[in-house]
Amino acid sequence: MPTVLLKTKKVLEGAGALSWGLLILLSLIWGSSFILIKKSLIAFSAGEVGALRIATAALFLIPIALRNFGKVGKQDRWFLLMVGFVGSFLPAFLFAKAQTQLASGVTGVLNALTPLFVVMIGALFFSQTFTRRNSIGLIISLVGTVVLILATSRGNLGDINFYAFYVVLATLCYGLNLNIIKYRLSALKPVAITAISLVFVVPIAIIFLFGFTDFTTKIVEVEGAWLSLMYVSILGVVGTAAALIIFNRLVQLTTPMFASFVTYLIPIIAVIWGVIDGEPLFAGHYVGMAGIIVGVFIANHKKKAAQPAPQRS
Repeated sequence: MPTVLLKTKKVLEGAGALSWGLLILLSLIWGSSFILIKKSLIAFSAGEVGALRIATAALFLIPIALRNFGKVGKQDRWFLLMVGFVGSFLPAFLFAKAQTQLASGVTGVLNALTPLFVVMIGALFFSQTFTRRNSIGLIISLVGTVVLILATSRGNLGDINFYAFYVVLATLCYGLNLNIIKYRLSALKPVAITAISLVFVVPIAIIFLFGFTDFTTKIVEVEGAWLSLMYVSILGVVGTAAALIIFNRLVQLTTPMFASFVTYLIPIIAVIWGVIDGEPLFAGHYVGMAGIIVGVFIANHKKKAAQPAPQRS
């Protein structure tokens, strides 16, 4: 049996019932994020969904942010602001914009590109090694991404769906975000990083929501707005804030490698939700999805040290 598979088997067998439970729960939460975005967009614009997601998540985490803010130095605060912007604020808007013209299942698969960008940005800007295995995985995933982007509603290769590039840009943001956390904020607790970074950017989201959108009018006049508000609130509180707390606990209980298996479970959950909701998937979609997942698996497993764990939508 190949070394990678032996190591994977050992990690899986070493995990306890609680660890498996948290992994499955986290996969269900993050894998369901894309269908929640889709349902939120029924009444709200992409900008409104992004702003509401940030606002609800930040409000949930304010108590944690207040308890930890005094422990953070001035230099760290600038990095926390960057984390809030590239790790939460921009992706929230980019994913919502993408799903105005992109199936939620396809979006969930494209989100699996995050670990590849973690490796690439680490190599380009943080003096990390980019191995042959990384290169092979990157090439396979890029081919899968191109196939997925070119897949038309009829299942053939045709016109480019440019909205897929919003997801690619969001995963690029996640890759930068995780490298900043690893190499600039490693002394801080992960939960504190999440809470403080979100609280830093929530004023921008609130100003945008109430000053530059029709959110308040829609709540009163648009049918189904309260239901969409419920979906986006679940997305913010459960899919962003609570899920990150669960993820941090999972890493503490196990290893980054075990936690990274959520990368491969999220697309499965996202595709299942998409199929349940009536989204058509054809041969071109499946080929592209398989290419991305296989490429990420190859690139994300070294012979020794585990790679950084992935981030959700």
